[in-house]
Amino acid sequence: MCLRSRARRVGAGFRKHSDSCCDDGRRRSTNQDRGIAPLVGTLLLLAITLLLATAIVVSVGAWSMESPAPTATFGLTVDGDRSTITVEHRSGDPIDVTELEVRVAVEDESLEHQPPVPFVGADGYRGTPSGPFNPEADAEWRAGERATLRVAETNTPTIQTGDTVTVTLVVDGTVVADLEASAN
Repeated sequence: MCLRSRARRVGAGFRKHSDSCCDDGRRRSTNQDRGIAPLVGTLLLLAITLLLATAIVVSVGAWSMESPAPTATFGLTVDGDRSTITVEHRSGDPIDVTELEVRVAVEDESLEHQPPVPFVGADGYRGTPSGPFNPEADAEWRAGERATLRVAETNTPTIQTGDTVTVTLVVDGTVVADLEASAN
């Protein structure tokens, strides 16, 4: 590193001016030239922080908008002689029957016709279901209420005494209960 002095005429007199230069004559940067670097660094850090904060707010906002699936406890009773299935809402959140999907299987084989709750006179079922599965009932299935449906002989497989029957209750694509009972 070398410092070269040169005289510069300023006003009436001369003033010494030093340049920082290298042996090959190139100008070496000084602290005055580097004054922009901290500003650029600070702006980049602020931009990155702002982008991360925006991403977090958007993801948390989208995540919190999803409503959780209802939580409830159910009981299942199956009568093999009459081919009836009774589901009792024992406790927990009320279930909106219009959002409910009921899947029934006998001995791990799904029924040919699943119950389209609420319904009246659906294929594969005899008569009208009772409780919240009936469209005349309240659409909210609350604790203490029972829903009963009767599977027709034309719906396969048929329910026989001793068969294991599985009923799965699904609300908005989420399984809220997976019930199993032996037909009496």
